Amino acid sequence: MQPAISDRLAVVRGTIVALPVDAIVNAANNSLLGGGGVDGAIHAAAGPALLEECRTIGDCPTGEARLTGGYRLPAKFVIHTVGPIWSGGDRGEAELLAACYRNSLQLAVATGIKTIAFPAISCGVYGYPIDQAAAIAVSQCRQFLAGDSSIDGIYLVCFSDPLLHAYQAVAAKVST
Repeated sequence: MQPAISDRLAVVRGTIVALPVDAIVNAANNSLLGGGGVDGAIHAAAGPALLEECRTIGDCPTGEARLTGGYRLPAKFVIHTVGPIWSGGDRGEAELLAACYRNSLQLAVATGIKTIAFPAISCGVYGYPIDQAAAIAVSQCRQFLAGDSSIDGIYLVCFSDPLLHAYQAVAAKVST
């Protein structure tokens, strides 16, 4: 995984559950009990112990983040965050999505995590426009890294080529 945006921030194509990072971020639903998309893939790869730990946590409000073990994943930790459902953009979706990144990164620092991978939060069934979500992801990660040196690497992981191309286009705009 080579950085593409800066020496500590990269856009990569891949499957988040296979990445050898300290923590992966789960685009979870409020219950944290599993679902479809990346959430279902993370729960399946981590095994039933993840679900058991999530049951002890309770709900997670949109924009907030919770930490669990990674169990059978290469990552030691999973940071669960609940992205907003796209409702046209006038219901605070941008701020809630930005909070997902900020709160996940703050939790990572508090836990001593050095490398972290994010999926395209809210871009699946939650319907967030990919270009807008990518802009928020890149800007929040860049802002965080500018003010904190404890994270060695942030990876924005794109499961598909259309996601990758959208994230790379945003990254190219902010790098120039």
